[in-house]
Amino acid sequence: MFGRQRGCVGGEGSDTQISSDYPSHLRLFDSNLRPSNSPAVGRNQHLTNIPITKASPFSFPPSLEIASAEPIRDPEIFFFLDSSVPAPPPAMAASGFVTGGSHLGRHEDDQGKQQLSGRQSWRPKICRVCGDEIGYNEKGEQFVACTECGFPVCQPCYEYERSDGGQCCPQCNTRYKRHKGCPRVAGDEEDGGEADDFEDEFPIKKAQIDETGRDNANDDQSEMNGENNPTLWQRNNIAAPPSSHAGSVVGKDFDAEKDAPGGAEWKERVEKWKARQEKKGLPNNDDKPNDHEEEDDYLMAEARQPLWRKVPISSSKINPYRIVIVLRLVILAFFFRFRILTPAEDAYPLWLISVICEIWFALSWILDQFPKWFPINRETYLDRLSLRFEREGEPNRLAPVDVFVSTVDPLKEPPLITANTVLSILAVDYPVDKVSCYVSDDGASMLLFDSLAETAEFARRWVPFCKKFNVEPRAPEFYFSQKMDYLKDKVQPTFVKERRAMKREYEEFKVRINALVAKAQKKPEEGWVMQDGTPWPGNNTRDHPGMIQVYLGSEGALDVEGKELPRLVYVSREKRPGYQHHKKAGAMNALVRVSAVLTNAPFMLNLDCDHYINNSKAVREAMCFLMDPQLGKKLCYVQFPQRFDGIDRHDRYANRNVVFFDINMRGLDGIQGPVYVGTGCVFNRQALYGYDPPVSQKRPKMTCDCWPSWCCCCCCGGGSRKAKKKAGRGGGAVFEAGAHNGKKKAMAMNKQLHSKKAGYSSSSSPLFDLEQIEEGFEGYDELEKSSLMSQKNFEKRFGQSPVFIASTLMEEGGLPQGTNPNTLIKEAIHVISCGYEEKTEWGKEIGWIYGSVTEDILTGFKMHCRGWKSVYCIPERPAFKGSAPINLSDRLHQVLRWALGSVEIFLSRHCPLWYGYGGKLKWLERFAYTSTIVYPFTSIPLLAYCTIPAVCLLTGKFIIPTLTNLASIWFMALFLSIIATGVLELRWSGVSIQDWWRNEQFWVIGGVSAHLFAVFQGFLKVLGGVDTNFTVTAKAAEDSDFGELYLFKWTTLLIPPTTLLILNMVGVVAGVSDAINNGYNSWGPLFGKLFFAFWVIVHLYPFLKGLMGRQNRTPTIVVLWSVLLASIFSLLWVRIDPFLPKQTGPILRQCGIEC
Repeated sequence: MFGRQRGCVGGEGSDTQISSDYPSHLRLFDSNLRPSNSPAVGRNQHLTNIPITKASPFSFPPSLEIASAEPIRDPEIFFFLDSSVPAPPPAMAASGFVTGGSHLGRHEDDQGKQQLSGRQSWRPKICRVCGDEIGYNEKGEQFVACTECGFPVCQPCYEYERSDGGQCCPQCNTRYKRHKGCPRVAGDEEDGGEADDFEDEFPIKKAQIDETGRDNANDDQSEMNGENNPTLWQRNNIAAPPSSHAGSVVGKDFDAEKDAPGGAEWKERVEKWKARQEKKGLPNNDDKPNDHEEEDDYLMAEARQPLWRKVPISSSKINPYRIVIVLRLVILAFFFRFRILTPAEDAYPLWLISVICEIWFALSWILDQFPKWFPINRETYLDRLSLRFEREGEPNRLAPVDVFVSTVDPLKEPPLITANTVLSILAVDYPVDKVSCYVSDDGASMLLFDSLAETAEFARRWVPFCKKFNVEPRAPEFYFSQKMDYLKDKVQPTFVKERRAMKREYEEFKVRINALVAKAQKKPEEGWVMQDGTPWPGNNTRDHPGMIQVYLGSEGALDVEGKELPRLVYVSREKRPGYQHHKKAGAMNALVRVSAVLTNAPFMLNLDCDHYINNSKAVREAMCFLMDPQLGKKLCYVQFPQRFDGIDRHDRYANRNVVFFDINMRGLDGIQGPVYVGTGCVFNRQALYGYDPPVSQKRPKMTCDCWPSWCCCCCCGGGSRKAKKKAGRGGGAVFEAGAHNGKKKAMAMNKQLHSKKAGYSSSSSPLFDLEQIEEGFEGYDELEKSSLMSQKNFEKRFGQSPVFIASTLMEEGGLPQGTNPNTLIKEAIHVISCGYEEKTEWGKEIGWIYGSVTEDILTGFKMHCRGWKSVYCIPERPAFKGSAPINLSDRLHQVLRWALGSVEIFLSRHCPLWYGYGGKLKWLERFAYTSTIVYPFTSIPLLAYCTIPAVCLLTGKFIIPTLTNLASIWFMALFLSIIATGVLELRWSGVSIQDWWRNEQFWVIGGVSAHLFAVFQGFLKVLGGVDTNFTVTAKAAEDSDFGELYLFKWTTLLIPPTTLLILNMVGVVAGVSDAINNGYNSWGPLFGKLFFAFWVIVHLYPFLKGLMGRQNRTPTIVVLWSVLLASIFSLLWVRIDPFLPKQTGPILRQCGIEC
């Protein structure tokens, strides 16, 4: 534990007691208890961090040297002897105890003898193995065999246990470490640079002649008796083993023949020890292997194990599910055969519309169902990740990660929410030098700029608090607001006090942020002015230069404990009139380029500003896949599910979207990987650059010479035609391989060139010159030269930035050696200029793909088409959590934006129906992408199908003729297969039936409202050129009371579902009234119509409850719409006349007299 210290250790379960017999010169130190004005010493703290002053209660004698610092183990107690303590009296030494600890001379004075009187009350401890007294070492301290728990064992038993026993402490089972001077055994660690004391292991009495020729044998004997002790006994708890001089049995001279291992007296002692051990029922560990070596071998073997494993769904759950799906397909075939062959003659238009709608529903179900055929789960092993990449004594080899946070409008996305997201990133459980946080401000807001400055200052106290006490989550707003026992698993006594202080500081931080928000509500006429008096460059949000500010990560930006913090960078890209900015996709591409220039981490984590890190080990979870030597090279991203806070218990509007994240995404994980959903995703930078995944070399096919080589029909020539066809395309595969192999050589060349041109003075002189890069390729052969010379097109592909181009050639990430950070900032400003992407492939083949407001689906689709795979990671503790729109209007606008993006993709060249057929996209994966872009078009048949029940009830007609027994069987079979599919799906996925039902309800609500408007807006935007600006979803700063749940915001999206709801309710009233007037026979056909209408009303029930608002008060606008629609249906009611009796005979008015 300490380099040079004295004393002994007592801990939990140990027999070492601190009694009142100890003299007053013993200074006690408890690692769990400390004065309030002293620094904390925790499990991972170092003693050298404690300021030792005159006023400090932890005063050490001048002779005590603290040579090393190791972690203090709770709840060990350490006490130290002052150097002024005299040796015990001779009587104590004669009784068989080695004494020490005195610096007095050989001739003691009277004062020394008086001081010795206080030690007469010391009583030796008893060995728990043999029952003898433990005794003292040659320095005067009581012998301590186990430095971990302090279990009392005498030195002979300790030495025997090390040489012939199991070498472990009987209490804590920790392997004994060698004390200095003790015999070495197999498996001992090196002494860490100390002098080899092999000659002193057996200090047999011999005469030593000093420089003056005097015999020092008496000196040695006096030293053994404790009369002359020049140094203290050196002991280290962890880094180096405790040391003491092994010698004779205490109180006797060492006799090599008797006392050495194998001697008569030694054997007698060993036999006694074994007899006592058997009497006490303790096992004999003579044949037990070396535990320390076993542990090392186990750790090495564990580190070589896979970092993750695939857990397939149990066959007892998935096989019945697949069988029911097949049966449902068969039943659907027979059902449609009946529906098509038996039309309703009296309601032919209604029948035709219903059959078309049902066929569309069946096709959409097939597209949605079959990608769920191979669902899987995955497990990660974080301990193996640490063993493999974080070995003790070696540099940390975990890959760096750049984290992107995107914001647009700080008034709709409160800065306090963004600050919590940033704080959770800075406090993530990952090496601080490998984490960089980039915040994109697409609104060029000075409010966010100042808020990040406050956040960086607060992070200096928040980050060490999180890592010291290992709190979760590490977003302070959500940590302090959670209702749980925050003392659980927190054993540090200082935790409560420091938590209260931290909460008080966070409340002050919130006050400062809210003050900035209040100040930003009213913009000055002359514009915002910075603290130094200069105008804010972003006063015009549509015309401003690029801005970059580094808050943390530079020299001097340390936390309150003096430790380094992750890098925090503010980025606002340049905007000018006349340039297309591509909304979020353009902002993300700007962050990709800035991060490549400044840090160039090989992996990037993308988060929305309202999605904080809920699991501090989330990045490590992703690294288990991305750093896997086999799978990691083929992965484009690792997607985490979205989880949300602030949602009401019933989840009325299906904000959690559990069915999609826990069923659909797990099904896709078994094919080629989940789709990218816009946030909570860790990317491989090389995949975003448009590169293809590395192709695994396949073994050559077996050939035979049973037929001539020109014969293409022989047994080995079946694939020759395909091979010739591929070869006839121009040798693309060879070119790709050459380019891939030459990439590493280009990287090495770039590093050499950079070392020569690292220090340029102006921004106009580039770090890299592509012409010199090309000249460096002259030594390669023609194939490699042709592939490497193609790098000339990098400027057309990546833009006019040699620094960024050089970073794309570094597969492992990182910056070239000798990089000047000041010049890199200038280059970073250049890559976020508004015209940088012109005439490049950004947004077309590189980075986030343009052309849709849902750039996430399009970006993931492009990478999957190139052959990349993705992985779905669901940790036990949710990795990220965000806020969801809580009221109906905001929720519908969010769904409208998603549906509009899908329509845009459907009408673009990237539609999965016809794009990428020459690539490597799997068929079931194509089905999934097709389902994600055609689902908005389901709104048209869904709206028609929900209107049919009301029309049937009002007209008295139905879409189905009179059912036969066989037809009834098919209807019942279809109905039961639908129920069985849902139940078995819930069984293997673990989704609750409430979540499934809420998803079904909102599928109808969104389908007849937001999806319907998205279809028309999409056609207007793509075909008519009418640009549709989507609304940023408002993030509530405080939504714990669900205050906005009942907030009703009128929007045109509410008109179709409102009309459907009232229409079906009026139809039910009309149908029941008609049945009452027409008698008993009309009730039979009515039940089918009523069931159909109630199906629609039940699905729209959450919408109806949202319209009613708080306390059942109907908004005025809803009343007006109800009156209007009621008037329309009243006129239809009069026209139908359902209350008048129906005449069965001829009408005399038409027949006339001659009838």
